[in-house]
Amino acid sequence: MRYLSLFLCFFSLSLLAQLDSNKMAFPLVGINFSGQMPFGDMASRFGPNLNAGGSFLIKTKSNWLIGFEGNYIFGKNVKEDVLKQLKNSDGFIIDNDGYPADIRVTERGVGVHALFGRLFNVGHNNQNSGIIATIGLGYLQHKINIYDAQSRVAAVSGDRRYGYDRLSNGLSLTQFIGYMYLSDNRLLNFYFGVEAYQAFTTSVRKFNYDTGLRDTKKRFDGLLGLRLGWVLPLYKKVPNEYYYY
Repeated sequence: MRYLSLFLCFFSLSLLAQLDSNKMAFPLVGINFSGQMPFGDMASRFGPNLNAGGSFLIKTKSNWLIGFEGNYIFGKNVKEDVLKQLKNSDGFIIDNDGYPADIRVTERGVGVHALFGRLFNVGHNNQNSGIIATIGLGYLQHKINIYDAQSRVAAVSGDRRYGYDRLSNGLSLTQFIGYMYLSDNRLLNFYFGVEAYQAFTTSVRKFNYDTGLRDTKKRFDGLLGLRLGWVLPLYKKVPNEYYYY
């Protein structure tokens, strides 16, 4: 009986180690947050921005990754002064009643990409954790968001603000390289790394009110940043408690 108990104990520990080290196929649902710096043509329009989003990936048993992500871009660092012609000599925009207007100019954007990549398990006992690298193809859009807090400036009311917002969009590429850790109990699951975007955009508006000119420029808009994310692996938990009788 003693030998049988020892055998069962050894067999159970061996089975648990095998389950923990096996490569598994499962979906990954994630949320992420980034800080980014623009480059290319985007750097002349915006400064540093923030980026928040979510993703859905399938990890295969051979550690390939495929899925999609969506991200929301936002920030307050707008370099291009599209409302300068509306300002007086003191640098204020005057509202319809002759008072300084409360107009807020910010950056807004969205990105949607299909992703493909690989997880590389390098010297790690957990075969579902390691270095990850992905590339993506999709769509990126950004604009200068103009908000008249009191709705008292006729020049930017209603559809008129579209003549100043520089709305641009187009085909986009994205790359990410970093590290992902998936714990055996599914409670501590995260990733972090470096990301980059390259977008080939054009203006949607075609005509800018502040310059009085058509905007037909082909743009190269880039973003480079650091990303931190949390993921939820959707697989059954490996049991970590055994009872012997």
